[in-house]
Amino acid sequence: MTEGELIAAPTPVSDVRLSRSRLWDERTRPQAPPPEAGRRYTPREQAGGRRLIEVHDFIRAELARLRTVMSELSTGAIGPAAARAGLHALALRPAETPLAGYCRAFCRIVLLHHNREDTDVFPRLRAFEPPLGPVVDRLEQEHEALHGLVERIDRTLVAEPLDVSGLRAAVDLLTDALLSHLSYEEHELVEPLARLWG
Repeated sequence: MTEGELIAAPTPVSDVRLSRSRLWDERTRPQAPPPEAGRRYTPREQAGGRRLIEVHDFIRAELARLRTVMSELSTGAIGPAAARAGLHALALRPAETPLAGYCRAFCRIVLLHHNREDTDVFPRLRAFEPPLGPVVDRLEQEHEALHGLVERIDRTLVAEPLDVSGLRAAVDLLTDALLSHLSYEEHELVEPLARLWG
């Protein structure tokens, strides 16, 4: 394969919102400097640009599965035993109650992903391309806001009896914020990461 245009396509921003609440104002997000005109990318750089999207696609798929199980349990469409059987087929394999265990496992995956970005990827990007600083700053702020929401979900999960409507509201807000964040991150970082990891 020869050099060519960057083929990794960032995930489009969805117009669908599940929650009336917002964790941040998306209109205030800084933008990365435009890439060099006519830049060609090696196969290795192409792969580097796709890695972030692949990880995010995994998170999106797990979030969709979490939402499906939450919906089925809250409407009574399935009982705990059926939910547990279905969840054991998923990548995160919860060990606790079906919904609580899966929520906790999903939230751990998100936190680990953000921690890796904050401690490894973002410092490298700052050094590699200093004009990305405002974007990286914003992404770190969004990580903090998402972590606060994950803590809210965790508090809801340990309360007895389980507040299903409160959990649904928190997961709806997490869904909106996380999908928005992942898309923003891809739009701003796929091209610089292709060059960094290439």
